[in-house]
Amino acid sequence: MSLLVYALLAGLFYGLYFALVGIGLNLIFGVMRIINLAHGAFLMLGAYGAFYLYTLLGWNPLWAVPIELVVFFLLALPIYYLLVPRLQRSDDPEMLSFILFFGLSQVIEALAVFAFGNDQHSIPDAVFGTRPLHLLGQVFPLSWVVSAGIGLAGIVAIYLYLYRSRIGRATRAIMTDRDEAVVTGISVNRVSVLAFGVGIASAALAGIFSPFMLGAIEPSMGLHITVMAFVIIVIGSLGNPLGTVLGGLIFGEALMLMQTFLTSWAQLFPYVLLIAILLVKPSGLLGRKVRSA
Repeated sequence: MSLLVYALLAGLFYGLYFALVGIGLNLIFGVMRIINLAHGAFLMLGAYGAFYLYTLLGWNPLWAVPIELVVFFLLALPIYYLLVPRLQRSDDPEMLSFILFFGLSQVIEALAVFAFGNDQHSIPDAVFGTRPLHLLGQVFPLSWVVSAGIGLAGIVAIYLYLYRSRIGRATRAIMTDRDEAVVTGISVNRVSVLAFGVGIASAALAGIFSPFMLGAIEPSMGLHITVMAFVIIVIGSLGNPLGTVLGGLIFGEALMLMQTFLTSWAQLFPYVLLIAILLVKPSGLLGRKVRSA
């Protein structure tokens, strides 16, 4: 019973973090119908940013949060204006973006290998303190709690952006019906560039805490993270950013149960879960269609 309690509580911490991993990818797809296969690469860059702030300057990774949110949002702007308008003028932006952003992810990975090398790196858990969290008779690293807390804060911030702001209402209008939003006078380009920046920044934010939740970081980690993010958003619903919360929680709980009771199968779990969801309910548990007839 104690192992089950541990797995369920750990799954909650991981689920909140995984929701942050996927929510930016889902936001970009929901607004622009763009499949950002470079999502994991931006997360990897965020992880290295936190690592070097810690190793070179001795800064706590929490200091990387405001820095990377600004830096990666600004980095997203030229990428958007260089790639996205051209993609959206194509006949099939989804497929073309799939190819283009896969190429971008490979370029980022190659540059990361050149800049950082192939060695794995990590940040010690003790950077947040050596006293663990005691909850319901179980003991958890404080780094898990901090990472889950940042994940929850990121989710709340995106919720407020989407549901408590004027630009958020415009964003949801575009996600619902892009053509109708254009007719009503909404500036689709302005809303899209903001959503793209928020999506990339949220990936970097998740990357800051990846050394604690996903293990050692390396330049080649991006593809695996992207697959994981896709599993998470498919579980919830493609094109519904807040459905990612449900997907993240289910993914986190299931993964921790697998790692606790069926360790040898844990590495295959994301791929098996993705196939199962696509076969049973391709539109995700929340059931929203993402393409018009």
